[in-house]
Amino acid sequence: MRNGFFTPGICILFTLSLAAQQPAANGVEAQREAMRKLSFLMGHWSGPVNIVRGPGEALQLTQTEDVGYKLDGLVLMIEGKSTSADGKVPFSALATIAYDDTSRTYRFRAYNDGHYLDTELSVTGNGFSWSFNAGPAHVVNTMHLTGKGEWEEITEVSVGGSPPHRSMNMLLQHLP
Repeated sequence: MRNGFFTPGICILFTLSLAAQQPAANGVEAQREAMRKLSFLMGHWSGPVNIVRGPGEALQLTQTEDVGYKLDGLVLMIEGKSTSADGKVPFSALATIAYDDTSRTYRFRAYNDGHYLDTELSVTGNGFSWSFNAGPAHVVNTMHLTGKGEWEEITEVSVGGSPPHRSMNMLLQHLP
């Protein structure tokens, strides 16, 4: 008699436990709605990028960004690649953006050269920004659409109390 009651009881508790772990349907819709604010990024982009990694001349490359939604609009994936005139790829990265409805924040996760970054992303009407600290350096990345619909993005780095210097700037065209 005890085994007959015990098995359904465990099944009910297991089911309730699983249900508690699933995101609420309205939470998923809130996440999708928040992610729609980044729909202007969708598609293929290309244009010049200038990167300064230290003393010396800036690298002048061609940047491409491929942007698309994944997981039914819950995650935005961005794959970026910088190509030199001789066809070499000195820089490539993969990033995801997702919205956390519990904390009401966007999370930006980026991967390149065996490293990763996980930070908060601020979304504006026509762009975004994110930042992080790397030792004594503070890095700020800002993107916006220009009046012509171009993707303009800059990265500025400051160390200690020194004024920020631009380490990257790009201006991309949306491709058909």
